[in-house]
Amino acid sequence: MPNTLKLRKIILLGGDIGLLYLSLLGMVFFGFWGEFNWQIVSIHILPFSILYFFWLIVFYIIGLYDLNFLKTHLTFYARLLFGLGVILVIGVFFFYFTPFFDITPKTNLFLNILIFGTLTVFWRKTFFSLFSARFQNKTAIVGQSPQLKELIQIIQKNPQLGYKIVAFFDSSKTIFKEAQKKEIDTLIFAKNLVPGSLLAKNLYQCLSLKIDFIDLAKAYEIIIQKIPIAFVEYAWFLENLREIEKGPYEKVKQGTDIILAGILIILTLPFWLFIALAIKLEDKGAILYFQERIGKNKKPFLLIKFRSMKKGAEKYRPVWAKRKDSRITNVGKFLRRFHLDEIPQMINILKGDISLVGPRPERPEFVQQLEKEIPHYHLRHLIKPGFTGWAQIKFRYARTIMDSFEKFQYDLYYLKNRSFFLDLCILLKTLQLLFKKE
Repeated sequence: MPNTLKLRKIILLGGDIGLLYLSLLGMVFFGFWGEFNWQIVSIHILPFSILYFFWLIVFYIIGLYDLNFLKTHLTFYARLLFGLGVILVIGVFFFYFTPFFDITPKTNLFLNILIFGTLTVFWRKTFFSLFSARFQNKTAIVGQSPQLKELIQIIQKNPQLGYKIVAFFDSSKTIFKEAQKKEIDTLIFAKNLVPGSLLAKNLYQCLSLKIDFIDLAKAYEIIIQKIPIAFVEYAWFLENLREIEKGPYEKVKQGTDIILAGILIILTLPFWLFIALAIKLEDKGAILYFQERIGKNKKPFLLIKFRSMKKGAEKYRPVWAKRKDSRITNVGKFLRRFHLDEIPQMINILKGDISLVGPRPERPEFVQQLEKEIPHYHLRHLIKPGFTGWAQIKFRYARTIMDSFEKFQYDLYYLKNRSFFLDLCILLKTLQLLFKKE
């Protein structure tokens, strides 16, 4: 089961790579009409291979490898058109600044993108049709729970993910014969497995069927990429949050944070003056805003932002941000729209208060409230909070306790699975937020 989603994404990516080079052949064939030969192709392979690498990164950033978007036609076409526009701009700049390849494919670059875009549409349609109807992982459900109902709905609405629920079993009855009859590949059980229980004995009897047994927490983690708080118990945390194993990763990550934060400060420094001037001209208030947040091991620190709210906006007490917040200034609306108010947090990274990637730091007043309402919420503070995070790219801005409950489940996923590769994926996906409204 864990390999099903990854395999499909690899197939989708492999198909795109094949289409890129097929579109290259098509570009040379039609662009050099009557003069096509393999020498011309060989001249174009190296520069376009470099270009294709960045094109695939763009496709990843805008979500064209998220299987959920394959079934929503309007979203897919909007993202594809946007992506094709971005890669066209990248291509123009690439060949303008790298003239040593001895090719200037002006019309051919557009032709290459047109062919690739057309082939991509047909490939995505074929992929969705093929993997929504065939090559399904036959899945059975054992037991019942509210969390399981949510998972079932997601599986049923997204056949492209590769799972097809074909049976529901009663945990108090023998399931061997039914599982054998229906040729079950994966069995998801809604209860925690207790040694010596009837459910454990039932699953033990099915070992010879080579079924993938998986509990609800693991199913959530694989399919939805979050951890269901209501299902996991203390034993789960002891088995999965082994912080000592993350020691080398944390040390290298700290050095990487400092280097990248320094680079980002240098690259964005020209904008600081214009942002400061705009803030000052609007209401003559302070340019920077210092707000107390809770960091690793519950250590408080001051988070630095460009001020986006009116002076005295929280004169009496802290309140949750609203979608259309009257406290935000006109300049602040622009800064928040493109997340420019967050840039000074690079200073926090250099100081060691936060990391580039991690759970977003909360205010102490909210932390006290959330720890009372959300089980295990204090575990967010095992690691440094982050400038961006898994919850930020997977869920909307938290404005209520329920929103924070949902985001914490994504934070738990990151806490367990954090790695250099996941951090890189999060950083790339964060670029997508620059183009998304709240």
